[in-house]
Amino acid sequence: MSLTGRVVSPNSLRIFEAAARHLSFTAAARELRSTQSAVSQQIRGLEEQLDLRLFERIYRGVKLTEAGHALFGSVQEGFATIDRTIDQLQRKHRQPRLNILTDFSFAAYWLLPRLPLFRRQHPHIDVRIITNQGVLDWRDQEVDVAIVFCDERTLEDTPRLFTEDVFPVCSPGFLAQYGPIEDVVTLSEMPLLTLMADQGQSWLDWPRYFQQQAGIRYPTSSELTFNNYTLLIQAAIAGQGIGMGWRGLVDDLIDSGMLVGLDDLRLSSRRGYGLIDAQPELPSEAKAALQEWIIDCAGQA
Repeated sequence: MSLTGRVVSPNSLRIFEAAARHLSFTAAARELRSTQSAVSQQIRGLEEQLDLRLFERIYRGVKLTEAGHALFGSVQEGFATIDRTIDQLQRKHRQPRLNILTDFSFAAYWLLPRLPLFRRQHPHIDVRIITNQGVLDWRDQEVDVAIVFCDERTLEDTPRLFTEDVFPVCSPGFLAQYGPIEDVVTLSEMPLLTLMADQGQSWLDWPRYFQQQAGIRYPTSSELTFNNYTLLIQAAIAGQGIGMGWRGLVDDLIDSGMLVGLDDLRLSSRRGYGLIDAQPELPSEAKAALQEWIIDCAGQA
């Protein structure tokens, strides 16, 4: 390493960084598993080599001089750059792992049934699914891709996977016992399965559904309430009532005959599921392959 015509040992700079960070030769020696005298000798040698005074010796410690402050900032920045570069290089050569953040419902009913296809196409990519039923915030988590239920404003700048398209769903047995259910008034008299939205979720719920469909009041006296959509769907399959079904989530259950969709009572909005690159500043071939696969699968629905 060349510095003003002098060769400075990277080890000397590493010792200087530790001493400057701790403002203590003793603490630096403890971190570096060395001795206080060895650290002091290395610092003295660096000062002589640079012809600069980097520390002022004070009672029970040291403090940085103006030159020491300047060098400390540059050395820390340099080491941070080296660490980032090494990490990026190692990521390219180790098996990539991608973290997907989504809600329980999307993971259970759309992503998991299709994920084996992605694994067969890309066996070298490890995928980890992180789920949450509430409002999803990918910014403060170690997430590469987020599949999030979005409002229409967010979807203007985000690839849209599904538009919110909802309709009542129930088991074939329930429909045979209580049907036919051909209008909203008849629907309002049925046992309804409700998904709680106590964290500000924006998806369609029964009160807004009845208001937008027919301008009638939601009959809250006849309902079972769940805080998990997977449990709600299991209750619908068991014939305990009518749930709200989202296109893209319940399609496979309808195709298999486990649920029946009341298509005549369908309602749509401008909201829907969007695909978000949680770390656009860190592109990778693995992440691009995953995003392309998700978009392709959604387009086939």
